[in-house]
Amino acid sequence: MVDGSAGATEPAALNHSALTRQLIEHEALRLKPYDDKTGEELRSGDTLHGKLTIGVGRNLSDRGISTVEAHMFLANDIINVIHDLDRHIPSWRSLNEIRQRVLADLAFNLGIAGLVRFDQMLKALSSGDYHRAADEMLSSLWAKQVGKRARRLALMMDAGEPVALADV
Repeated sequence: MVDGSAGATEPAALNHSALTRQLIEHEALRLKPYDDKTGEELRSGDTLHGKLTIGVGRNLSDRGISTVEAHMFLANDIINVIHDLDRHIPSWRSLNEIRQRVLADLAFNLGIAGLVRFDQMLKALSSGDYHRAADEMLSSLWAKQVGKRARRLALMMDAGEPVALADV
């Protein structure tokens, strides 16, 4: 036994796998945000009584997430966006890389359900009318809500070339 006294034996290595299982047993694995005080899953408009928590007891209120974790989430979200585009708009793969990025950005921002509602833009895309597709993007409520992002993506859609955000 390690008690911190002089002559104590070398501390035992922590079994991370056993600790992981133990913490999951105690905290549970929660894939949606919840209130740690009530244990209730949080939905838009709910009142938070304790700390915003997710995963296995991750206190988002105090700790948040690291840059590495944010990039890990983003990488997974991009994979999901690509799968959604492949499933719902398979012709997107025939576009050049810049226009593919525009559709992926839109799907990321709007969700695939929101993107497929841009039926006139998608129709223009399918006929290769990129100027009209860009105009359709800019005439939407989404464009009014996101401002520079919409203008940049529309320019990219129209020209098929990258546009720096600072140039918008």
